[in-house]
Amino acid sequence: MAFAPPQRLVRALGETAPDGDDWLEKLPEAARQAVALRELTVERVQVPGGRSSLVVLVRRPDGTPAVLKLAPPRARPESERAALAHWGGAGTVQVVEPFMTEGVLLLERLHPDVSVRSLPEAKALLEAAGTLRRLWVEPPGEHVFETVAERTGRQAEAMRATASGFAEVAVLVDTALAAREGLLADPPEQRLLHGTFRQSKVLAGERMPWLAVGPDPVVGECAFDLARLVRDRVEDLIASPSGAATTRRRVKRLAESLDVDQGRLRGWALFRAVESGVRALRVGRGKDAELLLEFAGWLA
Repeated sequence: MAFAPPQRLVRALGETAPDGDDWLEKLPEAARQAVALRELTVERVQVPGGRSSLVVLVRRPDGTPAVLKLAPPRARPESERAALAHWGGAGTVQVVEPFMTEGVLLLERLHPDVSVRSLPEAKALLEAAGTLRRLWVEPPGEHVFETVAERTGRQAEAMRATASGFAEVAVLVDTALAAREGLLADPPEQRLLHGTFRQSKVLAGERMPWLAVGPDPVVGECAFDLARLVRDRVEDLIASPSGAATTRRRVKRLAESLDVDQGRLRGWALFRAVESGVRALRVGRGKDAELLLEFAGWLA
């Protein structure tokens, strides 16, 4: 079977690929080797799939359905593996193979086409938040996960560099960076976080109704993790005449339901929206940048 990467993956990795990176070119052969090594039967490549990995629906030798996932080093697949092992399936998909190949994960099969995003908005937020709560556990001792301070530090540098070439976003970037500095000064807790949580990262399962997938784990305060959920369905928010008021209510509702400080959630939601908007601007996704930065302006 051909393992051509979906166009969504090609576009996304093309935006972040360092010079000389050939992971995409080597991907079809790497997928074939991973399938042969595990004696898997391939059903299909998941399309449109994710933005950082190839996802293949497969069956194990005993007929059990599973998912084969291949990701480049810059997507930190070994960090994902370590986090999934620590969570042990409590709220997340499980790793189902005893041996490891770098950059390759064999995972339990969920329902890849059914996420909480398919639910009405209020119900989707409730289910997603309930799933996220289960992930906020103490990180393992001597962990190797990136911290929120480290990750956002790298992002802050890129934001400053981009803002120097786009004067129209400079004020918003300064506001977001100031919010970050204040939030990092006195974090309330240190937990293992999903890192890239949103509605589309919560899929229907068999052993539990909803399970999280695709973490980019990080250690820090819970408000950072919840912040990405605040802007889910941002296109609908921007299109609504009451979008700003709806966003404020969403911040309040999510903070109260998960015992997170409202001001800290608002601050991280601001920073993460500006960071995503500036990154979209940097790689030429002007429409996405416009939506995200308008949303961020409601929180500034």
